[in-house]
Amino acid sequence: MEEELCHISPIDGRYTKLTKEVAEHFSEYHLIRNRVMVELQWLKKLLTMPEIGYTVSQEERDGLEKIAQEMNLEGAKRVKEIEQTTKHDVKAVEYFLNEKLAEKGLAKYNHLIHFACTSEDINNIAYGIMEKELLHEVYLPNAKKVQERLAEKAREYAGIPMLSHTHGQNATPTTVGKELANFAYRLEKMLARLSQEAVAGKWNGTVGNFNAHKIAYPDVDWEKVAQEFVESFGLQYNPYTTQIEPHDQLCWIFTEMMLTNNILQDFAQDMWLYISREYFLQANVAGEVGSSVMPHKINPINFENAMANLKMANGVMEVLTGNLPISRMQRDLSDSSLLRNIGNAVAYSVIASKQLVAGMNKVRVNESKLKEELEQTSEVLAEAIQTILRKNGYADAYEILKGLTRGKHISQEAIYEFVQQTEISPEDKQMLLQLTPEKYIGLASKLAKEI
Repeated sequence: MEEELCHISPIDGRYTKLTKEVAEHFSEYHLIRNRVMVELQWLKKLLTMPEIGYTVSQEERDGLEKIAQEMNLEGAKRVKEIEQTTKHDVKAVEYFLNEKLAEKGLAKYNHLIHFACTSEDINNIAYGIMEKELLHEVYLPNAKKVQERLAEKAREYAGIPMLSHTHGQNATPTTVGKELANFAYRLEKMLARLSQEAVAGKWNGTVGNFNAHKIAYPDVDWEKVAQEFVESFGLQYNPYTTQIEPHDQLCWIFTEMMLTNNILQDFAQDMWLYISREYFLQANVAGEVGSSVMPHKINPINFENAMANLKMANGVMEVLTGNLPISRMQRDLSDSSLLRNIGNAVAYSVIASKQLVAGMNKVRVNESKLKEELEQTSEVLAEAIQTILRKNGYADAYEILKGLTRGKHISQEAIYEFVQQTEISPEDKQMLLQLTPEKYIGLASKLAKEI
């Protein structure tokens, strides 16, 4: 509790329990650990290449593997200690590994640590691993929980009629389930796209041309080696870069995440409005209060919280997508500071997803309110009546119904009297005489059940 009170960011303070899984994949520790792993994997890769000319014993391979297995928080602290002297984070990792190789009796391979690499070779792979994990193991699962809950509720409420509102005005009825199904379907499409996205990586030296590689070992197919190495981490190989991977693919992922978050924002906003109109009732949880002075209130705090955190998430991602792809000539360091905020963007998104699920679990449909409202808005049947009049040859059907209903509240009795006077087929007349707003829902129920 004391630590939570002293953090600058609510991600690590107030919402730390909601963002724990983000911290498990994205932090300074994970960045350092990944850098160590990348450097070790490159060393092992070099030692397997015939052109490099080393014969590595099983004992030596075991020693390298043990360095990787033993990399922990204490190791990361040692890297930070070295960085106090080097003032360079990646060089600190290299010196740390020099120490570790010496401890394992492998100092003869020290010269191959960071061989032909630039810092960004190490960094982009280290970040790429975290970015891939954040997308597929954190962001997508949490957004999927919202989508699945929406689909469940859509099917549960498929047949409950509800008045629609277009431009804020009473409109053709729908069902609660169909409106939730709309969001479930939109999310399903976006999450399917995101699940197919890959994070890119590069491994081609200081300015992307394999300069050092080629001068040292001209006969090696370095492009093939680089592609194999990048893809071994589950990343998509980018063969054309400057010193840095340009982040285009990452920004595309952020763009799709922002679109997904906008769908969640749209849903949260609608739920807030539905709750304000008492279409949904919130659970009265013992001990909770909605106001410091108004005891009667139960606020839609989960949906409000989600809206705020979605805005924060998209705000961070908008800055990232607007700046990460831009670098002066072959490299500047602006992306280095920006990349450290990726975890924030995902954390805000995760908070929002969890708040939306919690909000949905605390509300129930107020069927009596929905029924009462539908019974008082028979004018929304104007669409149905004018459509049947058109079917029966009325050229001025729209104008007739406009005169009857525009800007007015019309009773069911008035609708009944009007239909009686129309010259339409007996079957159509009988159907309209039995029609009520509650029954005028088209295929809404069917569509909701099939989501």
